Amino acid sequence: MATTTEDKTQLIAKKIDAAKKIIAEALETYPHDKLAIAWTGGKDSTLVLWLIRQVCLEQGIPIPQAFCIDEGDMFDEIRAFLAEWAEKWDVKLDMIHNHDVSRAAGGVLGNTVKVSALNARNRKEVERLGYEEDEFDYEPESFVGNHLMKTATLNVHLEAKGIAAFVEGIRWDEQGARANEQYFSPRKATSLSPEHMRVCPILHFTERDVWDAHFQYEIPICALYKQGFRSLGARVTTRKVTDVPAWEQDLENTTERGGRRQDKEGLMEKLRSLGYM
Repeated sequence: MATTTEDKTQLIAKKIDAAKKIIAEALETYPHDKLAIAWTGGKDSTLVLWLIRQVCLEQGIPIPQAFCIDEGDMFDEIRAFLAEWAEKWDVKLDMIHNHDVSRAAGGVLGNTVKVSALNARNRKEVERLGYEEDEFDYEPESFVGNHLMKTATLNVHLEAKGIAAFVEGIRWDEQGARANEQYFSPRKATSLSPEHMRVCPILHFTERDVWDAHFQYEIPICALYKQGFRSLGARVTTRKVTDVPAWEQDLENTTERGGRRQDKEGLMEKLRSLGYM
């Protein structure tokens, strides 16, 4: 039997309600100043932020703090989108960045970074990767670059702000390494990362569900999606395979992350074991 528009509307409403219950549980469990939101400006994390905002409006409480990891190569359109909606939704947004690594690279993508030029913490992070070379290229989607510019940056922020839990917008269907994730996913402390909880309220959404929710509830989207980008990452390693808007593409029979750096995608399991989102 074909799915009707009414059926689809009800399905998305049920998925929205389920996600809001998870968010409400997180808001009840963690002190407001110990809970944060990971917001990249992408469709998934923006849906999560909108969901949190809805729950907070219903409860009459402010939105928790948010953070965005600036890996050093963000699209201008994403920066503009974040700034616009942070202001409109009254979100306190921290842009976090590994300044030590970018300093060692002279702030220029593609430059060589000597491991010896990094601070002690970043040198330990490189050692934890099992990387034995003396240098690496400053490129945020490479194995070393991804870990230092994203995961290591995240851990420093969690420690500095005393964050006990953060909410993120990952889904079961988007990448094989995330297929077994749980709604409440605890992370144990290590010498380089604090103990914390990751709350994942839209795991049960498909890519199509996310787009249906955006249009059903008039949730804003970054302009890049209309240009044909389907999954947003670092600027130099993210490409579009068509000019067709993301939501009009064949979502069910093509790969969502096909326009992303593929060596990183192949290493996703290892990256996530080290703390990547």
